[in-house]
Amino acid sequence: MTLHDKTNKQNFLLLIQLRWIAVGGQVVTILFVRYGLGIGLPLTPMAVVILLLTALNIASLLRYSSQDAITNMELFLGLLLDVAALTVQLYLSGGASNPFISLYLLQVILGAVLLDTWSVWALVLITSACFVALTSFYREISLPHAHGTGLFSLHIQGMFICFVLAATLLVLFITRVQHNLRTRDAHLADLRQQSAEEDHIVRMGLLASGAAHELGTPLATLSVILNDWQRMPTLKADPELTQEIREMQGQLDRCKKIVSGILMSSGELRGEGTVRTSVDAFLAELVAEWRSTRQPQGFEYTNNFGSNQQIVSDPALKQVIFNVLDNALEASPRWVGLNVSRHEDSLVAEVVDTGPGFEKTMLAEFGKPYSSTKKRPGSGLGLFLVVNVIRKLGGSVAVRNRSEGGASVTLHLPLAALSPGGHNAD
Repeated sequence: MTLHDKTNKQNFLLLIQLRWIAVGGQVVTILFVRYGLGIGLPLTPMAVVILLLTALNIASLLRYSSQDAITNMELFLGLLLDVAALTVQLYLSGGASNPFISLYLLQVILGAVLLDTWSVWALVLITSACFVALTSFYREISLPHAHGTGLFSLHIQGMFICFVLAATLLVLFITRVQHNLRTRDAHLADLRQQSAEEDHIVRMGLLASGAAHELGTPLATLSVILNDWQRMPTLKADPELTQEIREMQGQLDRCKKIVSGILMSSGELRGEGTVRTSVDAFLAELVAEWRSTRQPQGFEYTNNFGSNQQIVSDPALKQVIFNVLDNALEASPRWVGLNVSRHEDSLVAEVVDTGPGFEKTMLAEFGKPYSSTKKRPGSGLGLFLVVNVIRKLGGSVAVRNRSEGGASVTLHLPLAALSPGGHNAD
């Protein structure tokens, strides 16, 4: 459903609410004129019109509940039926001499706000034709003798009541329409911001993929050189050098693995990026790898997920959690905690630390590119990627400063997005 359709639907609901007010206003006005002023009115046909308006509103509510999009034609037809009901009521109560004839203007104003241009002009022509017709075709009302010399006074009173009613309805309606428009504009602004962020991610992904390709050649060269060194008799005779070469080879293998992970995440190796696993197995492997590569002084992992569940994981998801853990470790080298739990149908992963916590400006701009307290180029991109990847999966990220000190970053991931049926694993 487009934003235009969504706004039309909200305005359609607004018309329904105004129609209920109109029904109530007609009932009160008819009863007051008939029994308060003693003016004879055809109550039965007027009651039939009110019942038809009620039926129209019930049908409109069903239409509102069953459909996502409301078209301009539906809004136009709704206003036309309101005009028809008003015309019949005016015909039964004095025609154009009825002070409530100016309510036609209310219908035209509503149309000018809600409808397309052609629909508004059609509404103007129809209401004008109804006005002209009511000057000649109408049912006269019989005024009591007491009001025979006071018709003008009654007419002024009716005009005043009509003015107050129209002004009140217009204020209510225009205020609500403005709210709908502001909501739509805010949503458009969010979509533009999201589009810009996603474009930024695409550019970074292309740069990362290109860098991974470029790094392949020097890494392969280094691997050949190290293999040659390991076979040289003079170097093999030195145990200390041999150990250093093994360590260099291990670090080189790790670099190759990182490059392969980047290529997998960018879709270079199709079919190898995602794997079927379970929540417990995925987290256990993730924690073990992070512990072995980062070697934190203190790390506490708590898994309260409960009953295990099959999921599909990919390198991007693992890298998201790695990024959060890495940021926590940088802020709190002595201790980092990872608490995993389940809330309804979501996987909740909370990373906590005992560092200085987030600054207020950082909390307000969390997840924006280059928003970071680290004073170095490129800082803040890790958390920016975290927020956007989680958002793509339909989840959310919450950050706060802990009362006992340190920071907390909580990832909410819907299990439906991680399940084999809800993940594209080609």
